[in-house]
Amino acid sequence: MTDHIRNIAIIAHVDHGKTTLVDELLKAGGAVEAHQQLTDRAMDSMDLEREKGITIKSKNTAVKWGDYTINIVDTPGHADFGGEVERVMRMVDGVLLVVDAFEGPQAQTRFVLRKALEEGLMPILVINKIDRDAADPLGVQDKVLELLMELGASEVQFEAPVLYGSARDGFFVKDLKDTKRDSVEPLIETILERVPPPIVDHDAPFRMLVSNIDWDNYVGRIALGKVESGMVKKGDSFWLLRKDGTKVRTTITKVFEYAKLGTQDAEVGEAGNIVGVAGFEDVDIGETLSEIENGEALPFVAIDPPTVQMQFAVNDGPFAGRDGKIVTSRAIWDRLQREVKTNVSIEISESGEAGIFNVSARGAMQIAVLVETMRRENFEVLVSRPSVITHKQDGVEMEPFETLYLEIPADGTGGVIQTLANRKGVVEVMEPRGSMSYIEVTIPTRGLIGFEFELMNLTSGHGVMSHLFKEYRPVAGRIRTRIQGTLVSMSTGTAMAYSLESLEDRGRLFVGPTDEVYEGQIVGESSRAGDLPVNPTKAKNLTNHRQANKSIDEGLKPPIKMSLERAIEYIEPDEYVEATPSLIRLRKRILCPHARKRSEKALSAAESQ
Repeated sequence: MTDHIRNIAIIAHVDHGKTTLVDELLKAGGAVEAHQQLTDRAMDSMDLEREKGITIKSKNTAVKWGDYTINIVDTPGHADFGGEVERVMRMVDGVLLVVDAFEGPQAQTRFVLRKALEEGLMPILVINKIDRDAADPLGVQDKVLELLMELGASEVQFEAPVLYGSARDGFFVKDLKDTKRDSVEPLIETILERVPPPIVDHDAPFRMLVSNIDWDNYVGRIALGKVESGMVKKGDSFWLLRKDGTKVRTTITKVFEYAKLGTQDAEVGEAGNIVGVAGFEDVDIGETLSEIENGEALPFVAIDPPTVQMQFAVNDGPFAGRDGKIVTSRAIWDRLQREVKTNVSIEISESGEAGIFNVSARGAMQIAVLVETMRRENFEVLVSRPSVITHKQDGVEMEPFETLYLEIPADGTGGVIQTLANRKGVVEVMEPRGSMSYIEVTIPTRGLIGFEFELMNLTSGHGVMSHLFKEYRPVAGRIRTRIQGTLVSMSTGTAMAYSLESLEDRGRLFVGPTDEVYEGQIVGESSRAGDLPVNPTKAKNLTNHRQANKSIDEGLKPPIKMSLERAIEYIEPDEYVEATPSLIRLRKRILCPHARKRSEKALSAAESQ
């Protein structure tokens, strides 16, 4: 009865073409009419996804092909969002592994493929972008086969079918010699042939593992997942088996399934299909819906633990509440709790200080996306520099290490290796690849914070990096990533061109004329080590003499405006990023210079003891 259903996930490293491939499958399946036009990356529905050009959340869609329904899960390719990939593995029976025909398998390719193989899923290898200059599809195929062997693929998994093509140009072929390159039909046929239909028990009581959460303005929270057994329809009464062992009776108010670019109401959610059901006041990812009260909860895929932690704090600056409207600690805590319900790889906890919360995740970018989302929801929040999560093992403090993969221009190798050495990185592999150098480095996760920006400067934007968690090792020692100090405002008011002109000799400025600044705000980067107190609000004394010289602000350099991600990686542990709906400011944790001095002395005294 499930022969007509195929459930697949599309997995790959970031920017290898997953979402573009989904676009082509949707077109082939008639997701748009002849007179309509499908927007690029139709599955990237979040504003942030479109702006950054990456997928952040896993999303579902479906393609109808004759009598078949192909449920597709589009997953993120960035390592920070690996939890989105892990949690959908129980929903699918096969994966399309998309690999760039030039870049080959990368760090995240290894991660997602390992997770798929562990779940026993059937892979289909899709070598994409064969139209790229210097593409080597056969060489990439050999590398993926080596990766399959290395990851312990079964014999059936190792015999994965291979297709070559270009998602952008809308074609895939089973043989590179095939000159008929005008359709994705060969890929769809391979999915139907090689991905097994879901194995379910239609006669058993209904059970479904909640793998995703959605929201509808009319029916509220919606639980998404694959029906493991039985069936569900509107009006049925089931039990929600929670993670803590409690059970809640609920009545289903809506059942829907995926169709084209949206959803449609379904009379019955049949076993093997991916459906959404509503009727809950509260439901979390990883919980089980069961027809039987004493039914057994379905196992949830183990999620790798977070490795990075940041603090979210209430904005206590003098300009708090001017830009954003949601500023209280209770509102921030409630928002973080809502995030945890839909993002299984984020953990939150209260710190020992009032109004400060700990947020743990896979990487700084994952938390930066959360902060950016909150900014757009009218929140104001202070965010600390990322710190790694350590633990003790046999009395030794351990920290996370990662494998860093680099492809850089050969002439930039020396500077990059020196920077890596300063960050406690150890080069494991180094080999030439044409005009580029390929380097593998074992490095503490701490050493990666802020490295991507430095790599762009060292390689003039030509360096490519990816990284993957490796293991916990003893703490590697102190890593200093920012050598220069900062220019810290010692007054509150409006920045004046007259004072900024003199400050340009001291370093690079982050503020311009007429910007509002306050005491303790970081207004620039000093050209020397150590923080320097400055007064950017000092105005020129007026006299009764006229001057014919041109306006001062015409000669000022434009101030440096940092992105949220760059600001978070730039600050030191004694600093915050103040994120409001329209502004990004850098500031000291303790605004008052006298209190800051006392705190530094107390800290130095404690360290000396």
